[in-house]
Amino acid sequence: MSQARLLARRLPQAPGVYRFRDDGGRILYIGRAVNLRRRVLSYWTHLGDRPGLARMVNRIARVEGVWCDSDHEAAWLERNLLEHTKPRWNISEGGQEVVGYIRFDANGPRFTHELGTTTKHFGPYLGGLRVRQAISALQRVIPLQYTTAATGSVREFAKLFGVGPDDRDSLTKAAYAVLDREPDAVEAVRAELVRRRDQAAGALRFEFAGKLQDELAAFEWIVAEQKVSLLTADDADVFGWADGIMVGFGLRGGRVRTWTQHAMTERAAHDRVAATPAGWQLFAQRNAELAARLLG
Repeated sequence: MSQARLLARRLPQAPGVYRFRDDGGRILYIGRAVNLRRRVLSYWTHLGDRPGLARMVNRIARVEGVWCDSDHEAAWLERNLLEHTKPRWNISEGGQEVVGYIRFDANGPRFTHELGTTTKHFGPYLGGLRVRQAISALQRVIPLQYTTAATGSVREFAKLFGVGPDDRDSLTKAAYAVLDREPDAVEAVRAELVRRRDQAAGALRFEFAGKLQDELAAFEWIVAEQKVSLLTADDADVFGWADGIMVGFGLRGGRVRTWTQHAMTERAAHDRVAATPAGWQLFAQRNAELAARLLG
């Protein structure tokens, strides 16, 4: 059994990004996974009739990984890294998912491909369908679309939900709190979606329960921790150190563009680690410890 395969067993069973290098240190491939350990180990066990991939696997001398805080964060990190550099074995330059945002207009939250300057926006998010499903989930619980001074069916639905124009400000604030990932606001919407899904299943409305489950999964996607692609144009250098290895991430224009790791003494790494922004310190330290563990 190869040393790289043995060390891959030290990856966490958590979402993240992985990178393969050959014995000359060249990057062969960058990928992402919902479960890093399971995905990386599959390269040695589930290749099937993919001889091209088998050739790459035979050249893997080192496995590296980044332990992310969510599947969405891993998807964004993979995309950003591949936009910066495309290894030989990667076909795509940066992922296939559509990039989108949630903007608020007179009718509440809407999906958009581009940022505007006159309305409130949240994101960016990956996956147009997922974002639209998440908006549907949000609107089920926070029915902003029925707070307009409308007539006809909209007014009838407003009566059904017990809302009207006077509720617009409070419901808008509630929706903003959810998309800002305020824990109590997120949990309130999550709990209500789960309640409605289970109620539908209990009433044998399985198709509707499945629709609600899909919306719930999409909702979890957009409210999960995700800091590697931001609306802001922030620049920052992020460093973590453990057992002689320093890991670094370069945030440029609001996106993590680079991921490096080098042997370094604790003394040499001290100033850069100390200057790492507080919101990144746990992420950087965790991944420095992972890098050291994967070196064996």
